[in-house]
Order: sequence, then structure tokens, then C-alpha cells
Amino acid sequence: MGFFDVWKSLDPGEILRRINAATERDVRAALDAHRCSTDDLVALLSPAAVPFLEEMAQKAHESTLRQFGRQILLFTPIYISNHCINQCVYCGFNAKNKIHRRQLSLEEVEFEAAAIAKTGLKHILLLTGEAPNVATPGYIEESLSIISRYFTSVGIEIYPVDEEGYARFVDAGADSLTVYQETYNADLYKTLHPAGPKRDFRFRLEALERGARARMRGINLGGLLGLDHWRREAFFTAMHADWIMTTFPEVELGLSLPRMRPHAGCYEPAHIVSDTDIVQAMTAFRLFLPRAGITLSTRESAAFRDNVLPLGITRLSAGSCTSVGSHTEEEGSGQFDINDERSVVDMDANLRGHGYQPVYQDWRMA
Repeated sequence: MGFFDVWKSLDPGEILRRINAATERDVRAALDAHRCSTDDLVALLSPAAVPFLEEMAQKAHESTLRQFGRQILLFTPIYISNHCINQCVYCGFNAKNKIHRRQLSLEEVEFEAAAIAKTGLKHILLLTGEAPNVATPGYIEESLSIISRYFTSVGIEIYPVDEEGYARFVDAGADSLTVYQETYNADLYKTLHPAGPKRDFRFRLEALERGARARMRGINLGGLLGLDHWRREAFFTAMHADWIMTTFPEVELGLSLPRMRPHAGCYEPAHIVSDTDIVQAMTAFRLFLPRAGITLSTRESAAFRDNVLPLGITRLSAGSCTSVGSHTEEEGSGQFDINDERSVVDMDANLRGHGYQPVYQDWRMA
């Protein structure tokens, strides 16, 4: 049984009803629990938990210190292609958007990788749009072979492939996989993805388990907050993460809380997600999944990232750019707008100033 079967067994309407019906007594029971159950997760994500956010934050901080200490892993993305055949209404790479399309040559991939490596970073995330006829699996394999010479850990955030495809990427140098389901609401998913291969909800939902079976060391997931009711999306995200951790205990699991940001196009989020909402989701994730890594991207402001640092964050991107080749050239049209533009040097100094140890390498392929 895969997570799709678990997802089918959970009624979205009933989940939202349970979240909204939770009481302060339910929240207190969740905070007093030694190990949070699914019912506790519901309570921690509920409106009734808002008055308890300070206590949730304190417990999340203590849990993070126990599991991770005061260390923050730094990484950065490398966009090598923005060609896309999807029409995701919320994305700057939407095939209908009139942006400059570009794909790096292999020589340019190496030039970009070498420039990033000079910052001292050892972890990198390779990204493309979804155009397998342009950014072919072979092109991605060759790019991975180049990039892995400069970095000790290379993740991929690309179009979903089958298990054999992920195994080929592992052999080429990839060791972690990031796939955002965007929304776990299947009806809304169809509306948000009117055309293109990404319209296949199930194939995307099962991508992470295919990657785990293909020997990806790290698995990272999240929902794009703002597309649907954030409390329900956070619940399904946590359930997905818990299933991955239980089914593949050897995998290092990471969660992200990406929030809608401006991009090329005119789509506006249907649900506004406040800073307080992000804090509630983050602390609920930490209490429900104490061993999971948590990333907060440069979609968020520098001030906000600094303020929530103690609440569960274990990974931060630095020196981020969301357009192709932008580490070595003038930045073009990105997938979304960056909100925290601090360099690796600035991020390092900032973390140390807050009493944290920046980590550049915590993994090396044998």
C-alpha cells in the first residue's frame, strides 16, 4: 500500500471539520503528550491552538535542540533550465508566460557550479522546469555528473520520473529528491494544472516513494501554502512525511513551508497565509515529527527567517536565485521572487551572531 491509498482514506472535508472543531482541551492534551498522535496533530493545527503558540514555540525549540543542536545546514539552488510544458497557474515558468526561455549548456553548468562552489557551499539543489523533451533525462544525468564533482551532496527538484529514472539520477550523483505536491486537494489540483504532465495528481504524489525505492538518501516535501486552506494542507503534508519516515526509515526526511510569492503572471493566492500561520504550522510539524528537518526558503523575508530560526529550522538556503544561470549572469525571469537576498557570507555571519553554527557539509558520497 502506497501513500495514495492513505490519502484516499482521508476525507478532506472531514479533516477540515475536525481541525476547526478541536478544543483548547484537545490542544492541552497534545502539548502534554510524550509522542504526538494524528489527533494531536489535528489539535495543534486548529484555531483553538492559536492562544498556545508561545508554548508550542517553546516546546518546538526544545525538541529541535535535542535532535539537531544549534546547527543550520546551508545550501543553494542551481536552475539549469526554465523550459516548461505545464500551465501551472501559480508559477512563473508557466508555458503560457512570455518569459525568456533558456537552458544552460554543459559548459555553462560547470561554470555556474564552479562559481557557487567558491562560496564554500557543499550542498546544492538542481532545478529545472518540466520539459523532459528539452531538459532530457540524459541532460540531467550529465549535469549531475558535472555538479557532483563540486559538491558533496546534490539534490534534484525536477519533473517526476519512474523508479528506474530516479535510480539513474542516483548513479549520476543525486542523493536527495524534492517534490512539492503543491496541494493535496485533488479537485483544486486539476484547476491549478489545466494542461501538461503535472496534471497527473497520483503520479506526482507517488514520486517520493519511487525516489526512496531508488536509493535517494534524502526526501523533501511540502505543500505550496496559499493555494488551499493552509491548516488542511499542513495536515496532509505532515501525514505524507510521517508515512515516508515510517515506510523508509533509512531516509532523511525534510519538510518545507513554501508560501505563495509574486511571479511572472497574474495569479493571486486564494488563501492568505500570515506569519502567525507559518509559525503554527512549523511548530506543529516539529512536535509531530521531531526528527524531520525543516527548511524555510528565501520566499520569506530575512527578518522573518531570523525570528523563527529557533522554532524548528534546520536548513536554510543562502545566496539564492530562481532564474537560469543567475549565479554568474544578470538575473532573468525567475520561478518566483526572492525575498531574502543575503549572500552566503552574510548568512554565515548572521547565524553565528544568533548563536548558531552554519554547516556546509554533513554528508559525502562514498
